[in-house]
Amino acid sequence: MIVEHLNLVDFRNYATAELALHRGPNVLVGSNGQGKTNLAEAIVFLATLGSHRVSSDAPLVRETKDFAVIRARLAHGERKVLVEVQLNRQGSNRARINGSPSKINELPRYAHVVLFAPEDLQIVRGDPSSRRRFADQMLIQRTPRMAGVIADYERVLRQRTALLKSARARGVRGEGLSTLDVWDDKLVALGSEIIHARLQLAADLQGPVTDAYTAIAGADHRPQLDWALSVRGADPEEGSDDAGDADVDPRGEIAEQFRSALQAKRAKEIERGLTLVGPHRDDLILRVRDLPVKGYASHGESWSVALALRLASAELLRTESPAGDPVLILDDVFAELDADRRQRLAMLTAGYEQVIVTAAVEADIPEPLHRHVVRISAGTISDDRGDPDA
Repeated sequence: MIVEHLNLVDFRNYATAELALHRGPNVLVGSNGQGKTNLAEAIVFLATLGSHRVSSDAPLVRETKDFAVIRARLAHGERKVLVEVQLNRQGSNRARINGSPSKINELPRYAHVVLFAPEDLQIVRGDPSSRRRFADQMLIQRTPRMAGVIADYERVLRQRTALLKSARARGVRGEGLSTLDVWDDKLVALGSEIIHARLQLAADLQGPVTDAYTAIAGADHRPQLDWALSVRGADPEEGSDDAGDADVDPRGEIAEQFRSALQAKRAKEIERGLTLVGPHRDDLILRVRDLPVKGYASHGESWSVALALRLASAELLRTESPAGDPVLILDDVFAELDADRRQRLAMLTAGYEQVIVTAAVEADIPEPLHRHVVRISAGTISDDRGDPDA
């Protein structure tokens, strides 16, 4: 898959924007704050239904405007698909595919993108929510209907937590809240599906991560991925990640563990007014040399793990998708890397059908990716090389 053309209306700093892209490498060059990352962010939104920089959609809409539009023409081999999303400052977003109204969750079926960004360091060094977001965006790309499952889980979680807070305010204790059972059933059904999918994702990424890490770092430090699950006794949000093994159990067994954990924690949940069990409390534990990356890995090792996660994700999507390679976006990454890792990353990504690179300094871009250059200045886009294949 490649993005042939991107059109934006009232997105971030762009009143309007038109960007033509080519097969192979594309380089977007501009000083910081000029809008090059905003272009990358728009493409990523079509694939993941979210931003890699903010948790809500409102900041994506240009100031004083009620909505923004992202429109892209995608090529899947000889087939062309026009996808569009309207991001509303208030109310639900809307999508269109080839001009016809569509569910927003359908967009990731057509747009396949893997983003590399400086924020990726937070995946390995940040709090558990960063790793959960990474995993869930991959779940949506692998299985687009998971966007609906995750959204439904978050809705049920909010409603259940509101009920717990109400019970705490009314002084309800222990088993005195029978209405919680209905929400438990919904939470278990949706949460078990998310947990099962996350465990499968970690298992499927393990081999590609090991290969990618070795290719990036030039050494085998035995990277490992394991989920610390609250349904199995861990509480990463409270600093405990000792959850035993994280094998991919059948969904029914996960549901049983989930339900038992909720029953065991009910009194404490009412006391605190919080839902203490579920995928929203879990953490993806990353290790190299049998030590947690967070707190033990060097800066270079941490970057190698972050890059390996993205490369492994791209390889997984490349293997599974009938649409071909995902689009790779390398957003201001090369400025963060030493010369050796720059060259290794460039060689590993140059062979994808389409690569989009953003950089403040053009000299940071290794030669394998230094091809079709577009310059960005104060929201103005200028192509100074034309079509390299012409």
